[in-house]
Amino acid sequence: MKKHSRIAIAAVATAGLLGLAGCAGDSSDSAGGSDEASKDITIAVFNGWDEAVATSELWKAVLEEQGYNVELEYADVAPVFAGLSSGDYDMTTDVWLPGTHASYLEEFGDDITDLGAWNDESKLTVVVNEDAPIDSLTELADNADLFGDTIVGIEPGAGLTMAMENEVIPGYGLEDMNFVTSSTAAMLTELQTATESGENIVATLWDPHWANTAYPVKELEDPEGALGGTESLHTYGKADFAEEFPEVAEWMGDFEMDLDTLYSLEQVMFVDYDGDDYGPIVEQWIEDNQDYVDGLTS
Repeated sequence: MKKHSRIAIAAVATAGLLGLAGCAGDSSDSAGGSDEASKDITIAVFNGWDEAVATSELWKAVLEEQGYNVELEYADVAPVFAGLSSGDYDMTTDVWLPGTHASYLEEFGDDITDLGAWNDESKLTVVVNEDAPIDSLTELADNADLFGDTIVGIEPGAGLTMAMENEVIPGYGLEDMNFVTSSTAAMLTELQTATESGENIVATLWDPHWANTAYPVKELEDPEGALGGTESLHTYGKADFAEEFPEVAEWMGDFEMDLDTLYSLEQVMFVDYDGDDYGPIVEQWIEDNQDYVDGLTS
């Protein structure tokens, strides 16, 4: 399996070069409007959330084409929100509302800013192998032994994990099952192993995620609504993001990406390609989807 803990790739210009550029430019710099206070942007990316990786890599390429210097930094969910609130990170592209990340908004919401929702088709899920003999979470407790009495989860601090612990497990009487949490990468490895061995598996997942099409899985029905309903994916920035990056804030406010487009990008990054150097992969996807990409900054 590919590694899902990504290494941040820096593309930061030196202060000296910026100074020289400032000296080389004359007062005509302001002819087109006020200058950006900074051209250096740090995008925080949730570890293991591949829609965050995909959209962050896309925007890295797009913003660098527009003259920005972009650094991606990977962290777990809680440190990302804390870093946005303190200004250590400038923005992140994968905040789920109204449910999944609600607790983080309660804690940090006054110190960060919503730059806009770019997708409203997303949801948390629990999946099993497509030939499993159950179709609903209501059937899981009575058939727990078919799945080794185990639910495979992701990171302990994820909103999906909290929903499982606080709503799904007590709501469907699953307290006797072993809910294993470690990482998204570990969960995907378990899906791969179960697929190859033809064994039953039950795991936490979400849509959008490329695993929904890469593995033969089906979503369990959630008649109690314990996982919440359809959610929106938002870009969030530090408190003064719009003042420091007004142009980018406008682009983020207009940013839209439907599931088909996102899955197309995830397919080439995470399914067709087995590596971590996404730059050339994203550049090719941009070339193949130029009309869409051009619209992101027009």
